[in-house]
Amino acid sequence: MFNSFLLTLYHVFLPISLPVIGGILLKRFKNWDTRPLSTFSLYILSPALIFDTLLHADITWTDVTGTFWFSIINLIALWALAELLSRVFHLGASEKAGLTLVSTFTNCVNYGLPLVLLAFGQLGLDKASVYVIGQMIIVNTVGIFFAARSEFTVKNAILSVFRMPSIYAAAIAIILRASNLSLPVALDGGITMLAAGYSPVVLAILGAQMLRPRGGSVEPWKPNVRKAFWTGLVVRLAAAPILSYLILTALQIEGTLFSVLLILASMPTAVNAVILAEQFNASPQFVSRCILWTTAASMVILPIMIVMSS
Repeated sequence: MFNSFLLTLYHVFLPISLPVIGGILLKRFKNWDTRPLSTFSLYILSPALIFDTLLHADITWTDVTGTFWFSIINLIALWALAELLSRVFHLGASEKAGLTLVSTFTNCVNYGLPLVLLAFGQLGLDKASVYVIGQMIIVNTVGIFFAARSEFTVKNAILSVFRMPSIYAAAIAIILRASNLSLPVALDGGITMLAAGYSPVVLAILGAQMLRPRGGSVEPWKPNVRKAFWTGLVVRLAAAPILSYLILTALQIEGTLFSVLLILASMPTAVNAVILAEQFNASPQFVSRCILWTTAASMVILPIMIVMSS
């Protein structure tokens, strides 16, 4: 067990840590502005990865339906848990919204996809593609509802989904696959090359986002924020993996798909959560700290989970 843990750290987390450390160093010594590269990743690299993976993915209809039901049930279970804990600890509306975001949305794209690729190979990435597309849609619909229920409209939710280029990339890949059509070799190779650049770029961005800007100061804790912070950590690091395991077992999902979905559902809090929290005043102070600390803790927790699930 311990030897397997060390091997996982060496073969999976050491490669991942290098671009993360690079991003941290660039932010620390060069005050790196990640926004241009984030835009490039969102509009070019991410769609290329989704398109390439879905077009060539080794997935079955059973994988799709199993992933769909797991995503829905897991989302409802975590939302209900966040609602319950918010009432138990008498959290305010802002902290309640922030806790819901922390509990339900994981960094399954920027962090999860490179991790799955290294831990489970191309087959794992294939299985992860369906889950990731679903999460992109959920974050931009249900996520907005969780962050600002009073401002939520169906129209805005639908528009936000169709602003994501990865959705169009997924749709085109599905159409080509269903029609048994293939791309010209040169074009397919170019898209594959772009897809290969996704992992190091987004991991470097993740590293830069983990570092507080120079000259920044730590804000004092606001009322209820400390309780919300510790509650969010417990839910994301402990309750979420346990719930995911139970749901996957109940759905009788097995093999590589079981391992991949368990790991993706146990990832740290999504970076997008703080964007929604800031936009809709869903206690961004504690959401941003949850992202930092759950990401740091995942470097220890996720290797153990990978060993156990394998």
